[in-house]
Amino acid sequence: MASSTISEKLRKQLGALPARPGVYIMRNAKGEVIYVGKAARLKDRVRSYFGSAHGMEPKTLALRKQVEDFEYIVVGNAGEALILEATLIKRHQPFFNIRLKDDKRYPYLKVDIQNPWPRVYITRRIEKDGARYFGPYASAGSVRHTLDLTKKLFPWRSCTKEITGKDPRPCLDYYIKRCIAPCTAFCTKDEYDEVIQQVILFLEGKSDDVLGRLRKQMEAAAERMEFERAAMMRDQLRAVERTVERQMISTTKQEDLDIYGLARNGDQACVQVFFVRGTQMIGRDNFVLEGVTGEPDSAVLCNFLLQFYESAQYVPKLVVVPTEPDDRDTMQELLTEKRGSLVEVRQPERGEKRRLVELANDNAREALEMMRVRWLADRSKTETALEQLREELSLPDVPQRIECYDNSNIQGTSPVSSMVVFEDGQPAPAQYRRFRVKTVVGADDFATMQEILRRRFKRVGAREEGGGRREEIPDPQSSVLGPQSSDTWALPDLVIIDGGKGQLAAAVQVMRELGVYDIPTVGLAKRYEEIFVPDEDEPVILPRGSEALFLVQRVRDEAHRFAITFHRQVRAKTAIASALDSIPGIGPRRKKALLKKFGSVRAVREAPVEEIASTVGFTRALAEKVKEQL
Repeated sequence: MASSTISEKLRKQLGALPARPGVYIMRNAKGEVIYVGKAARLKDRVRSYFGSAHGMEPKTLALRKQVEDFEYIVVGNAGEALILEATLIKRHQPFFNIRLKDDKRYPYLKVDIQNPWPRVYITRRIEKDGARYFGPYASAGSVRHTLDLTKKLFPWRSCTKEITGKDPRPCLDYYIKRCIAPCTAFCTKDEYDEVIQQVILFLEGKSDDVLGRLRKQMEAAAERMEFERAAMMRDQLRAVERTVERQMISTTKQEDLDIYGLARNGDQACVQVFFVRGTQMIGRDNFVLEGVTGEPDSAVLCNFLLQFYESAQYVPKLVVVPTEPDDRDTMQELLTEKRGSLVEVRQPERGEKRRLVELANDNAREALEMMRVRWLADRSKTETALEQLREELSLPDVPQRIECYDNSNIQGTSPVSSMVVFEDGQPAPAQYRRFRVKTVVGADDFATMQEILRRRFKRVGAREEGGGRREEIPDPQSSVLGPQSSDTWALPDLVIIDGGKGQLAAAVQVMRELGVYDIPTVGLAKRYEEIFVPDEDEPVILPRGSEALFLVQRVRDEAHRFAITFHRQVRAKTAIASALDSIPGIGPRRKKALLKKFGSVRAVREAPVEEIASTVGFTRALAEKVKEQL
């Protein structure tokens, strides 16, 4: 939909919508699926997108601008709509939906028990062939780790040869105790089946059952005086025990649950899951979602859980989440139906489960940060990102030096700004700068940005005739980290303003006042990562999942983090200053002596007069004045 006016085609489609539950699919002018949604009444839900824009979420406004066509599928009830929505999101990966990152089949471990001599291997396809499947796993690395572990613990065959029992000699796996050699009839069918049963129990998280079976086999072998076999069982038993003891998490009672944590950063979210079976965590994994901007945590969790369990081969009795997901009751019904017995989705408020959820949240945050660090460390990706950025923004050169500016204040108090620098796609912390706002009163984001840019670029000199790169002396009033103010700052190839059209217009006005015309300046809107360019109405939308988008998100997030950190420091100092500096007779030295002795203003307030008076530089009269003022 090119404008706010609804086309005649869409108007007729809206008039024909049924008042029944179903799923609707929205497409853009290219015919691409851009959104999939569910509705208890299709007629009401779909029409709501094309009504008054007053109070409408920015994400919905951005969506309806692009809708050129839609279709719908009628279903029997809300539960069926929920399932179909998750399936279509996984299939089409629509831009405006919350979706599991990467359009791919997640890997599983398969135990082909329909085979007379089963194997364990990785697959991305689930078939109705009687085999046992375990997963899904978030990555090939996750599933390979589990496969390697089971191979070390249990001697199943990894070869694909036909087992006849007539081979002249076993392979190397037999001699390193990684296989019991059914190919040479060194074991019976029952003995091999017992190994496979142990693998299945272990993957199900029933470690106690595995240990019990191994212990019985060891004792039985010893009674039959098969000491070599008993020793092998003993070694295997100890290996499984060590593996179980190394589990990161343990619970105080036998339970069967999945524990989820959630962390978000810009348009991405990470969900961490702990799989707890019995009293031990048998595994963990993390999954990345995209398209979460503007969505509440409840919607993010709902979409993830539906997409995850839609293909999962096992559903536990209890699903523990950090916040209650949307459509919780319907989700519980669907999971109960898939499991075949009651499943509860619960948000714990206190106790052991709350502790485990917080641990999962911490791990999700660490996983997101690790992704960022790994990406920045990959030189080929940053080079690709810079080249993409040059092309998408029509820059004259690859932006080797990028500066990003962000403001921070709380209702206009203690306003500060930050400047972060990325050189060749990598952060350059030594060149970051912090600014305390001096001329702006109150929460005026536009004026604050103008003040900071004016201080940053006011000393820009004329470019030398030979085309040499200009340099500038930094503002001596700014808070400087790294090199001192006697050093020069190289001018950027690209300036990014954290904000939309308004912030960009304010920034460009200052740059033009100062005669700085040839430094490309853009605004990055927070909600949908739209990049606004001066004198252009429509924003630049970087391709979703592109290296360029990831880079500008990292630059913006770093500027925001840096500004927030400085603002907290300034606010803390202001709080101390307002309490002590207003007391007559208390100068910097006496204030420092008080804080050194008592640690905080609150401790000074609660201290007896005698103790304050005993502080270096204080008299009883001054101590009484401090108590009175505080």
